[in-house]
Amino acid sequence: MEISYSFLYTLLVLSLATISHLLFKKHKRKSKREAKLPPGSMGWPYIGQTLQLYSQDPNVFFATKQKKYGEIFKTHVLGCPCVMLTSPEAAKFVLVNQAHLFKPTYPRSKERMIGPWALFFHQGDYHARLRKLVQASLSLDTIRGLVSDIGAVVVSMFQAWDGHVLSTFHAMKKFSFDVGILIIFGGDLEESYKQELKENYFIVDKGYNSFPTSIPGTLYHKAVQARKRLRAILSEIMSGRRRKGAVRNDLLGCLMGSEDEMGGARLSDDQISDNVIGVLFAAQDTTASVLTWIFKFLHDDPKLLEAVKEEQMAIFEANGCGSQPLTWAQTRSMVLTHKVILESLRMASIISFTFREAVTDVEYKGYLIPKGWKVMPLFRNIHHNPEFFPDPQKFDPSRFMGSPKPNTFLPFGNGAHACPGNELAKLEILVVIHHLVTKYRLEIFGSHNEVQHSPFPVPKDGLLARLRSERSEVVVAAADDVPATEKI
Repeated sequence: MEISYSFLYTLLVLSLATISHLLFKKHKRKSKREAKLPPGSMGWPYIGQTLQLYSQDPNVFFATKQKKYGEIFKTHVLGCPCVMLTSPEAAKFVLVNQAHLFKPTYPRSKERMIGPWALFFHQGDYHARLRKLVQASLSLDTIRGLVSDIGAVVVSMFQAWDGHVLSTFHAMKKFSFDVGILIIFGGDLEESYKQELKENYFIVDKGYNSFPTSIPGTLYHKAVQARKRLRAILSEIMSGRRRKGAVRNDLLGCLMGSEDEMGGARLSDDQISDNVIGVLFAAQDTTASVLTWIFKFLHDDPKLLEAVKEEQMAIFEANGCGSQPLTWAQTRSMVLTHKVILESLRMASIISFTFREAVTDVEYKGYLIPKGWKVMPLFRNIHHNPEFFPDPQKFDPSRFMGSPKPNTFLPFGNGAHACPGNELAKLEILVVIHHLVTKYRLEIFGSHNEVQHSPFPVPKDGLLARLRSERSEVVVAAADDVPATEKI
């Protein structure tokens, strides 16, 4: 019995000594590594600083951190350790110069909603192949032929809006969705398919940012089921095209006809479906958010609105007061309106940051970015830095008389994962502004100086507004009991 106790005692001492030695080495390694980490606070265990981030305007959170720690700092949000970067040079380092060291990363629940084959979840050859296909479908040569089609969508939207109080943001979401359908399927998709796609897509959209639980009845569970229906609808559309032997130049046609230059393999239906849904997601909320802010910015500056209207009326009158459609060349001549769009993109900074993940330990300016950590270039901080944009809280389109300094204006990202649809988005906005200021007055309701995040920043309630046709004498009596606080 004494031998047994002695043996156990010795074993315990050795074990404790070994554990202590390992903990000391681990602490030493950890201390060594932490000494190289950027400054900042990681907050509470696991929770980190997520509560601080979401209990206030996220932009205030980021700006406060930058003021305290400088252009690079660490934190812990959404269950992940993060390094945040607020300088143009750092953004270029992550997104362009050393992009191979940082992979795109998204929460698994969001990947499931869009589809794992969507191009923005990938790097390397597959990403390059898909990006080339999408860019071909969104090139200037392609979209220049869509001006009148986009104009028709705008006219239909405004006619339905005339006299009614609606959320500008929600109206613009439906508009950008319809343009997305036009780009993906061309102009002759059956109406029944359009309706099925719209109904199920908006269910997916509602569940995209909800808590990811599979309990029946939750937004997320409904979204998962709607995502399956979207896949089935897309399969039917593709099967129909194959039966007819139809060759199309729209995005779906490009994806279906694509062959791998290396091996000749075509994209699978799953790959095609994921990328179709990915394009719809990428094109919708961002464009709708920018358009909503433009309505507000024009409302807030009557002199600017009058100048934009003067520019657009010259084009409108040249087209026989709307009897002829807007042309591509005319959209290229909207100099002031284009500056308004650029300044709106800067001020609103709809995409405030982007997520990357370090695929290996990376050193930047003497700081360690450990493998597996999230890396977030903060676009809004760059766009609102007075060093690059003096008086950054002032809406001033004239600041775009010349080109901004390199890597200081990143509304569409940068590098291989920059938004391939940026020219389409600007075209949509130009066409909307043209029809708005030449044909309608806009009445704004409620508080429009408050901001809500859903998840992109938009004016409160999506900017409640009512359109009235300049040439219509019809007044919607049912809406008259809502007091208009401002008018465009």
